[in-house]
Amino acid sequence: MLGGDAARGRALVASYHCGVCHAIPGVRHARGVVGPSLEGFARRAFIAGRLPNTPSHLVQWVRDPPSLDPRTAMPAVGLDEQEARDVAAYLYQLR
Repeated sequence: MLGGDAARGRALVASYHCGVCHAIPGVRHARGVVGPSLEGFARRAFIAGRLPNTPSHLVQWVRDPPSLDPRTAMPAVGLDEQEARDVAAYLYQLR
């Protein structure tokens, strides 16, 4: 992910407790079942089952999911652009 730091992204995923809802490989205690598992995220064709899995969509999704899907249960947690790029870089490492 151009302009993103995967290590910082992993730390952000942990600090925002994304694992409460998602199972996330490499993040301690991230065994949530409300949202989809993020294992193999980089291989997925779609984000949230409907958006093409592109870096620009992913950055927008992690910044403000309801702006792309008003019916989503995933909240906007207040990530800025750089933080969203970092999270995206981490998610694209999950193969």
